Amino acid sequence: MFVMGHNRLQKFRRWMFITPFTLLLLLWTYRPSMNFQFYNQYYQAATGIAVPPPGQIVPQGENVSFVTVPGTKTLLVAAYQEHRNGKKEVRLISVVLRKETVAYCCLLLCQGKLRTTKGVCKIHSNHFGFAYGTADIMCPLPPGCETPSLIAVTSAASNSEDPIEFLKVNNQKAQSDSFPYNFTVCFSTMYDFTNVLQLVQSLEMLQLLGVNRVVIYKTNSNPETQSILDYYTHKGLVEVIPWSLSRFLTVSRFWLPKHGPGDLHYFGQVPALNDCIYRYMYRSRYLLLHDTDELILPHSVNSLTELLPLLEKKHGTDKCYMFENDRFPNDVMLPPPSSQTLPPQGCCPGWQNVSGVNILAHVYREPFSLATRGTFKVIVNPRAVFSVSVHGVLSSRSGCSWVARNIARMWHTRSGTKTVKQEQLIYDGRLLSYSARLIPNVNTVFRESGLLPEDSTQ
Repeated sequence: MFVMGHNRLQKFRRWMFITPFTLLLLLWTYRPSMNFQFYNQYYQAATGIAVPPPGQIVPQGENVSFVTVPGTKTLLVAAYQEHRNGKKEVRLISVVLRKETVAYCCLLLCQGKLRTTKGVCKIHSNHFGFAYGTADIMCPLPPGCETPSLIAVTSAASNSEDPIEFLKVNNQKAQSDSFPYNFTVCFSTMYDFTNVLQLVQSLEMLQLLGVNRVVIYKTNSNPETQSILDYYTHKGLVEVIPWSLSRFLTVSRFWLPKHGPGDLHYFGQVPALNDCIYRYMYRSRYLLLHDTDELILPHSVNSLTELLPLLEKKHGTDKCYMFENDRFPNDVMLPPPSSQTLPPQGCCPGWQNVSGVNILAHVYREPFSLATRGTFKVIVNPRAVFSVSVHGVLSSRSGCSWVARNIARMWHTRSGTKTVKQEQLIYDGRLLSYSARLIPNVNTVFRESGLLPEDSTQ
């Protein structure tokens, strides 16, 4: 991210009755291929600030630097080149005030030259009634600008005192094979997080299922959680994306305005999910979009590597696959049927000293209903998807298909539904079939991360 200020040229402004910023827009309009070096010299002489040359960019991936669009309420999250619409564009994942009408101007740096195009804003339909929503600002690429390195967005309401901030343009090259990761999970968003035991169990389960990357959009957590995130980051499994929309907006802790105040739904979960789709579009063959307390468990096979070929054969390769939600109340512990056994109590010494839920102790699910079906989660080919929401895909090439419950479904360990009685719960031991491998792996993490003493997990 780079900043250019406009603080001087007052005599020039009075003489010409025009602001330096307006002059620049005129220059861009009539000289679409303005040389970068000329522009840099002009601004350095006028403001004392040199424009960083192309290439000196902090790589995208370690952070998200939210950028404000001058004169608007718009926040830019990240910029990605779009290759799939028949015309070359840059897509800026954004958060916008839905009632605000803005005339956006896109400033693109192409091979050392500045170009301008008109930006078009497309607000996503799933904003849950909040004042702000997720949007895509689409910036067409002008002729001769095939691979822009930087992009900034201004508006007609900008003035000469406003800084212009540039973002790196990612995804400049499309790929159809040879991805670094086969299965990536996008977790959004992690806030006030203390459920350490379930987090470790989930991350170890995901690896047993074949996941080799987990992206976590994190607002805040306790120190124990951070130590676990540091451990998995060092191992190469986890990428933590700092997610601090609350610096700009009053984010809601709930999914509807009537449940809690705020400008934007649930800590900005939807823009985070959309960013993850584009961030890993050409880095992962498949993406799983679900929360830290959820697992998509195959029932006919044992791994995602085995599951996906079955789904592609049945439903098609560019589909998104929807998995029905089974809720396992974490506030209920019942003995298994006489013919079944849970892991012995002595299997996991020290676990009781770790904060969080032990998912192996909650193997009774609520009866399935159409109401819980609406809280499904998905696996997608990101290259076939244009926009997503919390539950499902908003826009894609080939639509979505339901996965049969006997093939795979989602295991959701969380608080139970108040209207469901204990006698209505149904035993499901599918997760326990992984326990012989899961338990020693979790113990290893606790030992190596230093969260528990060496002898406590023996």
